[in-house]
Amino acid sequence: MDKTVYLVRHCQAVGKELQAELTDEGKEQAKELMRFFEKRNIKHIISSPFTKAIQSIQPTADSLGLQVEIDSRLAEHKLISKNLKDWLERLEESVRDMDLKMAGGESSREVAKRGMEVLEAATDGTVLSTHRNTMGLLLMQIDGMKGLKEWTGLSHPDVYEVKVKKDNYIVRRIWG
Repeated sequence: MDKTVYLVRHCQAVGKELQAELTDEGKEQAKELMRFFEKRNIKHIISSPFTKAIQSIQPTADSLGLQVEIDSRLAEHKLISKNLKDWLERLEESVRDMDLKMAGGESSREVAKRGMEVLEAATDGTVLSTHRNTMGLLLMQIDGMKGLKEWTGLSHPDVYEVKVKKDNYIVRRIWG
């Protein structure tokens, strides 16, 4: 089935926690996203359960009269169960070895798999609101993004248009 799906990285937030909310600037960015998506044929919105991801796309849903469906498969990559000072180095390791699984965390392969399940099941005109690492791993799967160097450049927010035609992905960055 041919379809267009939009991958959205959340707007600027006050933190990384599940309940972290958008900053004032992030709230303005969410309004900009709303205006951006008003001109597209959006029919469905699915978000990570993280507050910042929901708040990033809620104005769009409200303006279009849509509900935001929550799907934990779009949640941020849980690298390890504790805070690390060298988290970027550990993240690089997890990208080089997609099966690396740290204590209490999940592998990059697991994150990519769960994200791909949502992307593949999405219908035409769906927006998926997620996080940098999850989005980066999805883009590695469908567009050949190489890794951290590229995805550390993702902005708040960031939007990629993914056109699926006969199991081929045509990916284009349209915000950021």
